Amino acid sequence: MGFLKKIGRALFPATGSKEAPAYIIRARCNRCGEALQARVNLYNDLSQGDGEGYICRKVLIGGNRCFQRVEVTLHFDANRNVIEREINGGTFIADEAR
Repeated sequence: MGFLKKIGRALFPATGSKEAPAYIIRARCNRCGEALQARVNLYNDLSQGDGEGYICRKVLIGGNRCFQRVEVTLHFDANRNVIEREINGGTFIADEAR
């Protein structure tokens, strides 16, 4: 098995764990208060918006017995920086980990 791993490493060298840039959405459900989180891949999840910017829509649903939909709409500029955000069914929560 070690021989096959060596061949695999020679053919496909590890390039590290380079993840695509992402924007993390953190929201709290208005009905049950559950904290929800979603990841927006800035390369794949954005759609061309009006003008030169981008737009992304996400629907978050909690894992508890409350299945309330929390709809988030994010507007990005041409450099993929958030310029506006809207939410229905919940509220944005601050990044408590940082």
